[in-house]
Amino acid sequence: METSSLAPFLPHVLQDATIPRLPNHYRGKVRDNYDLPDGRRILVASDRLSAFDIILTALPFKGEVLTQTARFWFDATRDICANHVIEYPDPNVLVCRRLKIMPVEIVVRDYLAGTTSTSIWSMYKAGKRTMYGVTLPDGLRENQKLDATIITPTTKAMDGAHDAPLTPDEIVSRGLLTAAQWQETTRLALALFARGREIAAKHGLILVDTKYEFGFDEVGNIVLADEIHTPDSSRYWFADSYPQRFAAGQRPQSFDKDFVRTWVTARCDPYKDPIPTIPDEVILDAARVYIQAFEMITGRSFALPAKAAPVIDRIRANLARYSAA
Repeated sequence: METSSLAPFLPHVLQDATIPRLPNHYRGKVRDNYDLPDGRRILVASDRLSAFDIILTALPFKGEVLTQTARFWFDATRDICANHVIEYPDPNVLVCRRLKIMPVEIVVRDYLAGTTSTSIWSMYKAGKRTMYGVTLPDGLRENQKLDATIITPTTKAMDGAHDAPLTPDEIVSRGLLTAAQWQETTRLALALFARGREIAAKHGLILVDTKYEFGFDEVGNIVLADEIHTPDSSRYWFADSYPQRFAAGQRPQSFDKDFVRTWVTARCDPYKDPIPTIPDEVILDAARVYIQAFEMITGRSFALPAKAAPVIDRIRANLARYSAA
């Protein structure tokens, strides 16, 4: 898809998904949530792009891409793990079951990669060899395939705090999960990742690592929540170029969605300085990459609307029947 074909939609990005007729509104960084009295939750994926702890801008179709990519994966993994999906009344909207969210964030990894403080490459580079209850050998290189898939759980930070690494023993001893719950969570996460890796490989991609969020239903069953295997929750590399680039010590080719972040950091310190106005061409390039990610991950074409129109008007019309729920 050409970047120029997205330009007509730039004035209609979904910045604000406020729907006054729906109850119990909570606005997250990217999604707007509404809790209905009957236990259902409405998740509206906006086009907001969050980075550096602020909203930088909005990208055309970002919310739709994330919702529809997750939909593809929820459908492809429902035989492995129950999920929170009830229905999709709009391309940007998921209606789901409200769950008690597990107090542990699950990250599954197949490669020695990452840049955050909780990534295994950052820890390994700093000299650590035992992390998350797993011991890695000396002599590994950045972006190298691990001998076995591992799970690196963290706390779920609240109120601006940072996630902290956990070991399986800590999860049980601190009462975050029972031993049986952790064992089942591990089984489900590894099975979901294996399915994701298999499908990604058929589409020419490597599923490098991913984050899962699980919750409990009203009788305590473990249910998959949030999103799954989207370009925001997962790292993908292009399979055909990985061997050569790894051998040369180069960064693997991936969906480079960091156009906006890179542009901003080259011009200011985003944690201290005002953010300059981001050019339309940077926004549109980032939107194109999100769409490319959807098409490669799912193997499906992304269809643009016949004409540009405010996304919020369509969403409000499609959600009108929930205002009386």
